[in-house]
Amino acid sequence: METKKTEIDFTKLFFPLVIVAAIAALIYFFPARAQAVIALLNDVFVNRLGFCYILIGVFMVGCSVWVAASRYGRIKLGNAEKPVYSSFKWGAMIFTSTMAADILYWSLIEWVYYYQANPAGAPSLSEAQHQLIASSYPLFHWGPIPWAFYILPAAAYAYMFFVKGRNRSSLSEACRPILRSKTDGPLGSLIDIVAIIGFIGGTATTFATATPLISEAINTIFGLALGKSLTIIILLIIGLVFTGAVLFGMKAIAHLAVFNVAAFALLLSWVFILGPSRFIIESGVSGVGNVLQNFIGMATWTDPLRLTGDGVTGFPQQWTIFYWAYWIAWFVATPFFIAKISEGRRLRQMISGAFFYGISGTFLSFIVFGNFGLYQQVTGRVDTVGLLAAGTAPAKIIVQFLGQLPLAPLVLLLLAVVMIAFYASTFDAITLVIAGFCKRGVFETKSRADTRLRVFWAAVLIILPLSLIWSESTLVMLQTVSIIAAFPVAIIMLIIVAGFLRELRGHPKE
Repeated sequence: METKKTEIDFTKLFFPLVIVAAIAALIYFFPARAQAVIALLNDVFVNRLGFCYILIGVFMVGCSVWVAASRYGRIKLGNAEKPVYSSFKWGAMIFTSTMAADILYWSLIEWVYYYQANPAGAPSLSEAQHQLIASSYPLFHWGPIPWAFYILPAAAYAYMFFVKGRNRSSLSEACRPILRSKTDGPLGSLIDIVAIIGFIGGTATTFATATPLISEAINTIFGLALGKSLTIIILLIIGLVFTGAVLFGMKAIAHLAVFNVAAFALLLSWVFILGPSRFIIESGVSGVGNVLQNFIGMATWTDPLRLTGDGVTGFPQQWTIFYWAYWIAWFVATPFFIAKISEGRRLRQMISGAFFYGISGTFLSFIVFGNFGLYQQVTGRVDTVGLLAAGTAPAKIIVQFLGQLPLAPLVLLLLAVVMIAFYASTFDAITLVIAGFCKRGVFETKSRADTRLRVFWAAVLIILPLSLIWSESTLVMLQTVSIIAAFPVAIIMLIIVAGFLRELRGHPKE
Protein backbone atom coordinates (compact mmCIF):
# COMPACT_ATOMS: atom_id res chain seq x y z
CA MET A 1 0.00 0.00 0.00
CA GLU A 2 3.02 2.27 0.51
CA THR A 3 3.69 2.62 -3.22
CA LYS A 4 0.31 4.27 -3.75
CA LYS A 5 -0.07 5.94 -0.38
CA THR A 6 -0.16 9.44 -1.83
CA GLU A 7 -3.04 8.52 -4.16
CA ILE A 8 -5.45 7.77 -1.32
CA ASP A 9 -7.52 10.77 -0.26
CA PHE A 10 -7.67 10.25 3.50
CA THR A 11 -10.05 13.19 3.92
CA LYS A 12 -12.70 11.37 1.92
CA LEU A 13 -11.76 8.07 3.51
CA PHE A 14 -12.19 8.98 7.17
CA PHE A 15 -14.01 12.33 7.46
CA PRO A 16 -17.44 10.94 6.39
CA LEU A 17 -17.02 8.08 8.88
CA VAL A 18 -16.32 10.54 11.70
CA ILE A 19 -19.42 12.58 10.84
CA VAL A 20 -21.71 9.54 10.62
CA ALA A 21 -20.31 8.13 13.85
CA ALA A 22 -20.86 11.48 15.58
CA ILE A 23 -24.46 11.66 14.34
CA ALA A 24 -25.10 8.10 15.50
CA ALA A 25 -23.63 8.88 18.93
CA LEU A 26 -25.76 12.01 19.33
CA ILE A 27 -28.88 10.08 18.36
CA TYR A 28 -28.02 7.27 20.76
CA PHE A 29 -27.19 9.44 23.79
CA PHE A 30 -29.75 12.22 23.19
CA PRO A 31 -32.66 10.41 21.48
CA ALA A 32 -35.42 12.86 22.47
CA ARG A 33 -33.61 15.96 21.22
CA ALA A 34 -32.40 14.15 18.12
CA GLN A 35 -35.94 13.02 17.35
CA ALA A 36 -37.22 16.60 17.65
CA VAL A 37 -34.53 17.95 15.33
CA ILE A 38 -35.07 15.18 12.80
CA ALA A 39 -38.85 15.73 12.89
CA LEU A 40 -38.31 19.44 12.19
CA LEU A 41 -35.96 18.72 9.27
CA ASN A 42 -38.33 16.07 7.97
CA ASP A 43 -41.16 18.61 7.96
CA VAL A 44 -39.00 21.06 6.00
CA PHE A 45 -37.57 18.69 3.39
CA VAL A 46 -40.47 16.27 2.94
CA ASN A 47 -43.63 18.19 3.77
CA ARG A 48 -42.68 21.71 2.67
CA LEU A 49 -40.12 21.04 -0.08
CA GLY A 50 -41.43 17.66 -1.15
CA PHE A 51 -42.71 19.03 -4.46
CA CYS A 52 -39.06 19.46 -5.49
CA TYR A 53 -38.60 15.67 -5.43
CA ILE A 54 -41.74 15.30 -7.57
CA LEU A 55 -40.46 17.78 -10.17
CA ILE A 56 -36.99 16.23 -10.22
CA GLY A 57 -38.53 12.79 -10.82
CA VAL A 58 -40.55 14.01 -13.80
CA PHE A 59 -37.49 15.77 -15.22
CA MET A 60 -35.21 12.73 -14.85
CA VAL A 61 -37.49 10.26 -16.62
CA GLY A 62 -38.32 12.77 -19.37
CA CYS A 63 -34.66 13.63 -19.92
CA SER A 64 -33.70 9.94 -20.05
CA VAL A 65 -36.22 9.30 -22.82
CA TRP A 66 -35.09 12.38 -24.73
CA VAL A 67 -31.39 11.46 -24.65
CA ALA A 68 -32.10 7.91 -25.82
CA ALA A 69 -34.40 9.05 -28.64
CA SER A 70 -32.20 11.93 -29.83
CA ARG A 71 -29.20 11.77 -32.17
CA TYR A 72 -27.00 11.51 -29.10
CA GLY A 73 -28.35 8.01 -28.54
CA ARG A 74 -26.03 6.79 -31.33
CA ILE A 75 -22.89 7.72 -29.38
CA LYS A 76 -20.63 4.69 -28.86
CA LEU A 77 -19.36 4.15 -25.32
CA GLY A 78 -15.70 3.20 -25.72
CA ASN A 79 -13.76 1.56 -28.52
CA ALA A 80 -14.73 -2.07 -27.86
CA GLU A 81 -16.09 -3.74 -30.99
CA LYS A 82 -18.88 -5.37 -29.02
CA PRO A 83 -20.24 -5.02 -25.48
CA VAL A 84 -17.87 -6.34 -22.82
CA TYR A 85 -20.69 -8.33 -21.17
CA SER A 86 -23.46 -10.34 -22.79
CA SER A 87 -26.95 -8.87 -22.58
CA PHE A 88 -28.12 -11.36 -19.96
CA LYS A 89 -25.07 -10.98 -17.72
CA TRP A 90 -25.19 -7.19 -18.14
CA GLY A 91 -28.89 -7.05 -17.28
CA ALA A 92 -28.38 -9.37 -14.30
CA MET A 93 -25.66 -7.12 -12.87
CA ILE A 94 -27.81 -4.02 -13.37
CA PHE A 95 -30.77 -5.50 -11.52
CA THR A 96 -28.77 -7.08 -8.70
CA SER A 97 -26.53 -4.03 -8.18
CA THR A 98 -29.49 -1.90 -7.14
CA MET A 99 -31.61 -2.15 -3.99
CA ALA A 100 -32.50 -5.70 -4.98
CA ALA A 101 -32.96 -7.04 -1.43
CA ASP A 102 -35.23 -4.08 -0.70
CA ILE A 103 -37.13 -4.75 -3.93
CA LEU A 104 -37.81 -8.33 -2.83
CA TYR A 105 -38.79 -7.28 0.69
CA TRP A 106 -41.14 -4.46 -0.36
CA SER A 107 -42.73 -6.53 -3.13
CA LEU A 108 -43.92 -8.88 -0.39
CA ILE A 109 -45.35 -6.28 2.02
CA GLU A 110 -45.78 -2.86 0.39
CA TRP A 111 -49.18 -3.64 -1.11
CA VAL A 112 -50.59 -4.00 2.44
CA TYR A 113 -49.95 -0.34 3.21
CA TYR A 114 -51.70 0.76 0.00
CA TYR A 115 -54.60 -1.65 0.41
CA GLN A 116 -55.65 0.14 3.60
CA ALA A 117 -54.79 3.63 2.28
CA ASN A 118 -56.99 6.00 0.31
CA PRO A 119 -54.83 7.73 -2.31
CA ALA A 120 -57.92 8.84 -4.22
CA GLY A 121 -59.11 10.97 -1.30
CA ALA A 122 -62.66 9.69 -1.76
CA PRO A 123 -64.97 9.19 1.26
CA SER A 124 -64.98 5.44 0.69
CA LEU A 125 -63.54 3.00 -1.80
CA SER A 126 -64.93 -0.28 -3.06
CA GLU A 127 -63.10 -3.57 -2.59
CA ALA A 128 -62.16 -3.56 -6.28
CA GLN A 129 -60.64 -0.08 -5.93
CA HIS A 130 -58.61 -1.14 -2.90
CA GLN A 131 -57.27 -4.12 -4.85
CA LEU A 132 -56.40 -1.96 -7.88
CA ILE A 133 -54.52 0.57 -5.74
CA ALA A 134 -52.66 -2.22 -3.93
CA SER A 135 -51.57 -3.83 -7.21
CA SER A 136 -50.64 -0.65 -9.10
CA TYR A 137 -48.99 1.84 -6.73
CA PRO A 138 -46.04 -0.47 -5.92
CA LEU A 139 -45.35 -0.68 -9.67
CA PHE A 140 -45.39 3.10 -9.93
CA HIS A 141 -43.09 3.61 -6.94
CA TRP A 142 -40.55 1.12 -8.33
CA GLY A 143 -41.03 1.90 -12.00
CA PRO A 144 -39.59 4.31 -14.61
CA ILE A 145 -39.07 7.36 -12.39
CA PRO A 146 -36.94 5.73 -9.67
CA TRP A 147 -34.95 3.82 -12.28
CA ALA A 148 -34.31 7.12 -14.07
CA PHE A 149 -32.51 8.33 -10.91
CA TYR A 150 -29.97 5.58 -11.65
CA ILE A 151 -29.95 5.36 -15.42
CA LEU A 152 -29.56 9.01 -16.47
CA PRO A 153 -26.56 9.61 -14.14
CA ALA A 154 -25.16 6.24 -15.31
CA ALA A 155 -25.35 7.52 -18.88
CA ALA A 156 -23.52 10.69 -17.81
CA TYR A 157 -20.77 8.67 -16.10
CA ALA A 158 -20.42 6.29 -19.06
CA TYR A 159 -20.04 9.28 -21.39
CA MET A 160 -17.45 10.73 -19.01
CA PHE A 161 -15.46 7.46 -18.86
CA PHE A 162 -15.66 6.11 -22.40
CA VAL A 163 -16.11 9.20 -24.58
CA LYS A 164 -14.40 12.05 -22.73
CA GLY A 165 -11.71 9.80 -21.23
CA ARG A 166 -11.98 11.07 -17.65
CA ASN A 167 -11.31 8.07 -15.39
CA ARG A 168 -11.72 9.42 -11.84
CA SER A 169 -14.76 7.75 -10.27
CA SER A 170 -16.29 10.52 -8.16
CA LEU A 171 -19.30 12.79 -8.19
CA SER A 172 -17.06 15.85 -8.15
CA GLU A 173 -15.40 14.72 -11.39
CA ALA A 174 -18.84 14.31 -12.99
CA CYS A 175 -19.57 17.94 -12.01
CA ARG A 176 -16.50 19.24 -13.88
CA PRO A 177 -18.39 20.46 -16.99
CA ILE A 178 -20.27 22.92 -14.73
CA LEU A 179 -17.83 23.61 -11.87
CA ARG A 180 -14.67 23.63 -14.03
CA SER A 181 -11.50 24.14 -11.96
CA LYS A 182 -13.49 24.35 -8.70
CA THR A 183 -13.84 20.57 -8.96
CA ASP A 184 -10.21 20.21 -7.81
CA GLY A 185 -10.68 22.47 -4.78
CA PRO A 186 -12.60 22.41 -1.51
CA LEU A 187 -15.96 22.45 -3.31
CA GLY A 188 -15.14 19.21 -5.10
CA SER A 189 -14.07 17.55 -1.85
CA LEU A 190 -17.25 18.77 -0.14
CA ILE A 191 -19.39 17.24 -2.89
CA ASP A 192 -17.74 13.84 -2.48
CA ILE A 193 -17.90 13.96 1.32
CA VAL A 194 -21.64 14.80 1.29
CA ALA A 195 -22.18 11.97 -1.19
CA ILE A 196 -20.31 9.42 0.93
CA ILE A 197 -22.19 10.46 4.09
CA GLY A 198 -25.53 9.95 2.36
CA PHE A 199 -24.28 6.65 0.96
CA ILE A 200 -23.19 5.30 4.35
CA GLY A 201 -26.49 6.24 5.98
CA GLY A 202 -28.48 4.69 3.16
CA THR A 203 -26.61 1.38 3.20
CA ALA A 204 -26.82 1.09 6.99
CA THR A 205 -30.58 1.52 6.94
CA THR A 206 -30.99 -0.79 3.94
CA PHE A 207 -29.57 -3.65 6.01
CA ALA A 208 -32.11 -2.82 8.72
CA THR A 209 -35.07 -3.03 6.32
CA ALA A 210 -34.83 -6.59 5.07
CA THR A 211 -32.55 -8.39 7.54
CA PRO A 212 -35.43 -9.04 10.00
CA LEU A 213 -37.19 -11.01 7.25
CA ILE A 214 -34.16 -13.28 6.82
CA SER A 215 -34.05 -13.77 10.60
CA GLU A 216 -37.76 -14.59 10.73
CA ALA A 217 -37.46 -17.09 7.87
CA ILE A 218 -34.51 -18.87 9.49
CA ASN A 219 -36.30 -18.89 12.85
CA THR A 220 -39.36 -20.53 11.27
CA ILE A 221 -37.30 -23.18 9.47
CA PHE A 222 -34.76 -24.13 12.12
CA GLY A 223 -36.39 -22.89 15.31
CA LEU A 224 -33.48 -20.60 16.19
CA ALA A 225 -34.26 -17.91 18.70
CA LEU A 226 -34.96 -14.48 17.26
CA GLY A 227 -32.78 -11.70 18.58
CA LYS A 228 -29.77 -9.51 17.99
CA SER A 229 -27.37 -12.46 17.95
CA LEU A 230 -29.12 -14.10 15.00
CA THR A 231 -29.27 -10.78 13.13
CA ILE A 232 -25.56 -10.19 13.70
CA ILE A 233 -24.72 -13.69 12.43
CA ILE A 234 -26.75 -13.03 9.28
CA LEU A 235 -25.00 -9.70 8.70
CA LEU A 236 -21.61 -11.39 9.10
CA ILE A 237 -22.56 -14.11 6.58
CA ILE A 238 -23.63 -11.44 4.08
CA GLY A 239 -20.39 -9.58 4.73
CA LEU A 240 -18.27 -12.68 4.11
CA VAL A 241 -20.06 -13.43 0.83
CA PHE A 242 -19.76 -9.98 -0.71
CA THR A 243 -16.25 -9.35 0.66
CA GLY A 244 -15.12 -12.60 -0.96
CA ALA A 245 -16.65 -11.59 -4.29
CA VAL A 246 -15.08 -8.13 -4.06
CA LEU A 247 -11.64 -9.70 -3.49
CA PHE A 248 -11.96 -11.80 -6.66
CA GLY A 249 -13.05 -8.83 -8.79
CA MET A 250 -15.55 -8.31 -11.60
CA LYS A 251 -15.69 -11.96 -12.72
CA ALA A 252 -16.84 -13.07 -9.28
CA ILE A 253 -19.36 -10.22 -9.14
CA ALA A 254 -20.73 -11.22 -12.56
CA HIS A 255 -21.01 -14.91 -11.59
CA LEU A 256 -22.73 -14.01 -8.32
CA ALA A 257 -25.21 -11.82 -10.21
CA VAL A 258 -26.10 -14.67 -12.59
CA PHE A 259 -26.55 -17.09 -9.66
CA ASN A 260 -28.70 -14.49 -7.94
CA VAL A 261 -31.00 -14.06 -10.93
CA ALA A 262 -31.32 -17.85 -11.33
CA ALA A 263 -32.29 -18.30 -7.65
CA PHE A 264 -34.66 -15.34 -7.88
CA ALA A 265 -36.31 -16.83 -11.00
CA LEU A 266 -36.74 -20.15 -9.17
CA LEU A 267 -38.44 -18.41 -6.24
CA LEU A 268 -40.70 -16.45 -8.59
CA SER A 269 -41.66 -19.59 -10.49
CA TRP A 270 -42.39 -21.48 -7.28
CA VAL A 271 -44.78 -18.83 -5.98
CA PHE A 272 -46.41 -18.30 -9.39
CA ILE A 273 -46.93 -21.96 -10.32
CA LEU A 274 -48.02 -23.19 -6.89
CA GLY A 275 -49.91 -20.01 -6.06
CA PRO A 276 -53.04 -18.41 -7.58
CA SER A 277 -51.60 -18.00 -11.10
CA ARG A 278 -54.72 -16.58 -12.74
CA PHE A 279 -55.24 -14.01 -9.99
CA ILE A 280 -51.56 -12.98 -10.17
CA ILE A 281 -51.70 -12.52 -13.95
CA GLU A 282 -54.99 -10.61 -14.01
CA SER A 283 -54.07 -8.37 -11.08
CA GLY A 284 -50.70 -7.69 -12.68
CA VAL A 285 -52.28 -6.75 -16.00
CA SER A 286 -54.75 -4.47 -14.23
CA GLY A 287 -51.98 -2.85 -12.19
CA VAL A 288 -49.73 -2.19 -15.19
CA GLY A 289 -52.69 -0.83 -17.16
CA ASN A 290 -53.68 1.50 -14.33
CA VAL A 291 -50.14 2.88 -14.06
CA LEU A 292 -49.93 3.44 -17.84
CA GLN A 293 -53.31 5.14 -17.90
CA ASN A 294 -52.64 7.44 -14.93
CA PHE A 295 -48.85 7.80 -15.02
CA ILE A 296 -48.69 11.58 -15.52
CA GLY A 297 -51.26 12.20 -12.80
CA MET A 298 -49.50 9.88 -10.35
CA ALA A 299 -46.11 11.40 -11.18
CA THR A 300 -47.24 14.98 -10.55
CA TRP A 301 -49.71 14.50 -7.67
CA THR A 302 -48.73 16.47 -4.55
CA ASP A 303 -52.03 16.36 -2.58
CA PRO A 304 -51.81 20.11 -1.75
CA LEU A 305 -54.71 19.99 0.75
CA ARG A 306 -53.37 16.80 2.36
CA LEU A 307 -56.79 15.16 1.94
CA THR A 308 -55.32 11.64 2.05
CA GLY A 309 -53.26 12.00 5.22
CA ASP A 310 -53.36 13.46 8.68
CA GLY A 311 -53.73 17.06 7.54
CA VAL A 312 -49.96 17.60 7.78
CA THR A 313 -48.66 14.88 5.47
CA GLY A 314 -50.55 13.20 2.65
CA PHE A 315 -50.10 10.00 0.67
CA PRO A 316 -47.51 11.46 -1.77
CA GLN A 317 -45.46 12.82 1.13
CA GLN A 318 -45.60 9.53 3.05
CA TRP A 319 -44.78 7.32 0.08
CA THR A 320 -43.93 8.89 -3.29
CA ILE A 321 -41.60 11.59 -1.94
CA PHE A 322 -40.14 9.11 0.55
CA TYR A 323 -39.23 6.71 -2.26
CA TRP A 324 -37.91 9.37 -4.62
CA ALA A 325 -35.65 10.68 -1.85
CA TYR A 326 -34.48 7.18 -0.96
CA TRP A 327 -33.55 6.35 -4.56
CA ILE A 328 -31.78 9.71 -4.91
CA ALA A 329 -29.66 8.92 -1.84
CA TRP A 330 -28.61 5.66 -3.54
CA PHE A 331 -27.67 7.36 -6.82
CA VAL A 332 -24.27 8.10 -5.29
CA ALA A 333 -22.78 4.69 -6.08
CA THR A 334 -24.95 2.39 -8.23
CA PRO A 335 -24.90 4.46 -11.48
CA PHE A 336 -21.09 4.36 -11.51
CA PHE A 337 -21.21 0.57 -11.55
CA ILE A 338 -23.84 0.52 -14.31
CA ALA A 339 -21.64 2.88 -16.34
CA LYS A 340 -18.50 0.79 -15.83
CA ILE A 341 -20.12 -2.41 -17.14
CA SER A 342 -21.68 -0.70 -20.20
CA GLU A 343 -18.55 -0.31 -22.32
CA GLY A 344 -19.14 -1.22 -25.96
CA ARG A 345 -22.79 -0.24 -26.04
CA ARG A 346 -24.33 2.82 -27.60
CA LEU A 347 -25.93 5.39 -25.35
CA ARG A 348 -29.41 4.47 -26.60
CA GLN A 349 -28.78 0.77 -26.00
CA MET A 350 -27.53 1.46 -22.51
CA ILE A 351 -30.49 3.62 -21.46
CA SER A 352 -33.22 1.50 -23.04
CA GLY A 353 -31.60 -1.78 -21.96
CA ALA A 354 -31.12 -0.63 -18.36
CA PHE A 355 -34.75 0.45 -18.19
CA PHE A 356 -35.86 -2.87 -19.68
CA TYR A 357 -33.88 -5.14 -17.36
CA GLY A 358 -34.40 -3.01 -14.27
CA ILE A 359 -38.14 -2.53 -14.67
CA SER A 360 -38.74 -6.11 -15.89
CA GLY A 361 -37.12 -7.64 -12.82
CA THR A 362 -38.81 -5.20 -10.47
CA PHE A 363 -42.28 -5.58 -11.99
CA LEU A 364 -42.03 -9.38 -12.00
CA SER A 365 -41.19 -9.30 -8.31
CA PHE A 366 -44.03 -6.98 -7.35
CA ILE A 367 -46.61 -8.64 -9.60
CA VAL A 368 -45.90 -12.21 -8.45
CA PHE A 369 -45.09 -11.73 -4.77
CA GLY A 370 -47.34 -8.74 -4.17
CA ASN A 371 -50.43 -10.22 -5.78
CA PHE A 372 -49.84 -13.56 -4.07
CA GLY A 373 -50.05 -11.73 -0.74
CA LEU A 374 -53.05 -9.73 -1.94
CA TYR A 375 -54.82 -12.98 -2.80
CA GLN A 376 -54.35 -14.24 0.77
CA GLN A 377 -56.02 -11.03 2.01
CA VAL A 378 -59.03 -10.87 -0.32
CA THR A 379 -59.82 -14.59 0.09
CA GLY A 380 -59.60 -14.38 3.90
CA ARG A 381 -56.76 -16.88 4.24
CA VAL A 382 -54.53 -14.39 6.08
CA ASP A 383 -55.75 -11.02 7.37
CA THR A 384 -52.52 -9.19 6.58
CA VAL A 385 -54.12 -5.75 6.92
CA GLY A 386 -55.49 -6.63 10.35
CA LEU A 387 -52.18 -8.07 11.49
CA LEU A 388 -50.30 -4.95 10.41
CA ALA A 389 -52.85 -2.68 12.11
CA ALA A 390 -52.45 -4.74 15.30
CA GLY A 391 -48.71 -4.04 15.32
CA THR A 392 -47.47 -7.39 14.02
CA ALA A 393 -43.98 -7.08 12.53
CA PRO A 394 -44.01 -7.05 8.70
CA ALA A 395 -41.52 -9.93 8.60
CA LYS A 396 -43.88 -12.14 10.62
CA ILE A 397 -46.76 -11.24 8.29
CA ILE A 398 -44.71 -12.18 5.21
CA VAL A 399 -43.67 -15.52 6.68
CA GLN A 400 -47.29 -16.23 7.64
CA PHE A 401 -48.79 -15.78 4.18
CA LEU A 402 -45.86 -17.50 2.44
CA GLY A 403 -46.64 -20.40 4.76
CA GLN A 404 -49.78 -20.98 2.68
CA LEU A 405 -47.61 -22.41 -0.12
CA PRO A 406 -46.82 -26.12 -0.45
CA LEU A 407 -43.42 -27.04 1.00
CA ALA A 408 -43.36 -23.69 2.82
CA PRO A 409 -40.08 -24.35 4.71
CA LEU A 410 -38.25 -24.82 1.40
CA VAL A 411 -39.82 -21.59 0.10
CA LEU A 412 -38.58 -19.69 3.15
CA LEU A 413 -35.11 -21.22 2.83
CA LEU A 414 -34.92 -20.18 -0.82
CA LEU A 415 -36.17 -16.71 0.16
CA ALA A 416 -33.35 -16.35 2.71
CA VAL A 417 -30.73 -17.53 0.18
CA VAL A 418 -32.00 -15.11 -2.49
CA MET A 419 -32.03 -12.15 -0.09
CA ILE A 420 -28.48 -12.86 1.11
CA ALA A 421 -27.33 -13.17 -2.51
CA PHE A 422 -29.13 -9.92 -3.39
CA TYR A 423 -27.43 -8.13 -0.54
CA ALA A 424 -24.04 -9.49 -1.58
CA SER A 425 -24.51 -8.53 -5.26
CA THR A 426 -25.64 -5.01 -4.39
CA PHE A 427 -22.82 -4.35 -1.97
CA ASP A 428 -20.23 -5.89 -4.29
CA ALA A 429 -21.05 -3.20 -6.82
CA ILE A 430 -21.20 -0.23 -4.48
CA THR A 431 -18.06 -1.27 -2.55
CA LEU A 432 -16.18 -1.25 -5.84
CA VAL A 433 -17.47 2.25 -6.57
CA ILE A 434 -17.11 3.86 -3.15
CA ALA A 435 -13.47 2.75 -2.95
CA GLY A 436 -12.88 4.73 -6.14
CA PHE A 437 -14.25 7.85 -4.46
CA CYS A 438 -11.28 7.81 -2.07
CA LYS A 439 -8.59 7.86 -4.77
CA ARG A 440 -6.96 10.99 -6.14
CA GLY A 441 -5.92 9.07 -9.22
CA VAL A 442 -7.46 6.31 -11.31
CA PHE A 443 -8.99 3.40 -9.43
CA GLU A 444 -7.40 0.11 -10.53
CA THR A 445 -9.46 -2.96 -9.65
CA LYS A 446 -6.44 -5.28 -9.78
CA SER A 447 -3.98 -3.26 -7.69
CA ARG A 448 -3.21 -4.46 -4.16
CA ALA A 449 -3.75 -0.97 -2.74
CA ASP A 450 -7.18 -0.65 -4.29
CA THR A 451 -8.11 -4.19 -3.26
CA ARG A 452 -7.40 -3.19 0.32
CA LEU A 453 -9.56 -0.11 -0.13
CA ARG A 454 -12.43 -2.33 -1.27
CA VAL A 455 -11.97 -4.62 1.73
CA PHE A 456 -11.88 -1.59 4.04
CA TRP A 457 -15.23 -0.35 2.75
CA ALA A 458 -16.69 -3.85 2.79
CA ALA A 459 -15.86 -3.97 6.51
CA VAL A 460 -17.30 -0.51 7.12
CA LEU A 461 -20.59 -1.44 5.45
CA ILE A 462 -20.96 -4.31 7.91
CA ILE A 463 -19.49 -2.73 11.06
CA LEU A 464 -21.83 0.27 11.00
CA PRO A 465 -25.06 -1.79 10.92
CA LEU A 466 -23.58 -4.08 13.58
CA SER A 467 -22.95 -1.09 15.84
CA LEU A 468 -26.44 0.29 15.22
CA ILE A 469 -28.36 -2.97 15.62
CA TRP A 470 -28.41 -2.49 19.39
CA SER A 471 -30.83 0.41 19.08
CA GLU A 472 -33.89 0.05 16.85
CA SER A 473 -34.78 3.72 17.21
CA THR A 474 -31.34 4.68 15.94
CA LEU A 475 -31.90 2.71 12.75
CA VAL A 476 -35.27 4.33 12.15
CA MET A 477 -33.94 7.81 12.75
CA LEU A 478 -30.88 7.24 10.56
CA GLN A 479 -33.22 6.27 7.74
CA THR A 480 -34.90 9.65 8.15
CA VAL A 481 -31.48 11.31 8.15
CA SER A 482 -30.63 9.57 4.87
CA ILE A 483 -33.88 10.88 3.34
CA ILE A 484 -33.04 14.41 4.45
CA ALA A 485 -29.50 13.99 3.07
CA ALA A 486 -31.05 13.24 -0.33
CA PHE A 487 -31.90 16.94 -0.80
CA PRO A 488 -28.32 18.21 -1.22
CA VAL A 489 -27.49 15.01 -3.11
CA ALA A 490 -30.35 15.84 -5.51
CA ILE A 491 -28.74 19.22 -6.19
CA ILE A 492 -25.46 17.46 -7.01
CA MET A 493 -27.36 15.07 -9.30
CA LEU A 494 -28.91 17.98 -11.22
CA ILE A 495 -25.47 19.59 -11.65
CA ILE A 496 -24.16 16.32 -13.09
CA VAL A 497 -27.09 16.02 -15.50
CA ALA A 498 -26.71 19.67 -16.56
CA GLY A 499 -23.02 19.08 -17.26
CA PHE A 500 -23.84 15.94 -19.24
CA LEU A 501 -26.34 17.81 -21.41
CA ARG A 502 -23.84 20.62 -21.97
CA GLU A 503 -21.20 18.15 -23.16
CA LEU A 504 -23.69 16.37 -25.41
CA ARG A 505 -24.47 19.65 -27.18
CA GLY A 506 -20.79 19.96 -28.02
CA HIS A 507 -20.45 16.39 -29.25
CA PRO A 508 -19.62 16.23 -32.98
CA LYS A 509 -22.32 14.92 -35.29
CA GLU A 510 -21.78 11.37 -36.49
